[in-house]
Amino acid sequence: MQDFLSQFSGDLPMEDFQWFVKEVHRHFGLDLSGYKPHRMKRRIEILIRKYKLSSYQEYLRLLLSNSAVRDEFLDKLTINVTEFFRNPEKWWELRDKYLPELLSLSRSRFKAWSAGCASGEEPYSLAILLEELKAPVGAGVLATDIDEKAIEEAKRGIYESRSMISTPKSYIDRYFEIVDGMYKIKDSVKKRVTFQKHNMLQDPFPQGLDLIVCRNVVIYFEEHAKTQLYQNFAKALRIGGVLFVGSTERIFDHTSLGLKLLSPFFYQRVN
Repeated sequence: MQDFLSQFSGDLPMEDFQWFVKEVHRHFGLDLSGYKPHRMKRRIEILIRKYKLSSYQEYLRLLLSNSAVRDEFLDKLTINVTEFFRNPEKWWELRDKYLPELLSLSRSRFKAWSAGCASGEEPYSLAILLEELKAPVGAGVLATDIDEKAIEEAKRGIYESRSMISTPKSYIDRYFEIVDGMYKIKDSVKKRVTFQKHNMLQDPFPQGLDLIVCRNVVIYFEEHAKTQLYQNFAKALRIGGVLFVGSTERIFDHTSLGLKLLSPFFYQRVN
């Protein structure tokens, strides 16, 4: 913890930041020590200035007394920027190359996990591909995030046009309803996805998974936390299972984790 706290100094005293990190962990169960400190400190101090406060102590009192401010705090510290089929060429590679084989081996027992699912575009993208491949009804997606507000938004499944920029028109026609200019995911897709709150730095990982999709999330963590996350992801996969990471993320020590590089951003558990 001390190494994390000594890496960054900002407008407010470092010892106050240290105190705040400990208090957030104590009150909310949120461990900030795994996140990159310069990002966390900058974001927190932007929020402190927004409310014209002068200290971390004042901001903590506000967090404890105001649920809306608390929700905003969690939203700003957890990255919820996404879209359907982000980096679409990788999703089509998943659809055409890896999903058919994973489904053929598991069929109705197929289990996928969208880790850090934010507002739901990622797990619903995967569910759409399962529909396209006519996967059995039992083939589903567990979608998790630390942000309960984001999970509630994901459950509603209603999106603005900016979330659809990479979605083929044929998919929009088949899997969405247009309601007041918004895009509502159809129940046939929704029923494949189960949403739960999950803290990747603290909570146990699901096991025996055929596929894990965790894209553009791990980049926000410190190196020691990244290492632990990738170890846990590898252990959560069954032999032959696949990990799909973001276009800015590479696992340089994948062989030591028992993973084989299939192609950029796709890794398979081999032992």
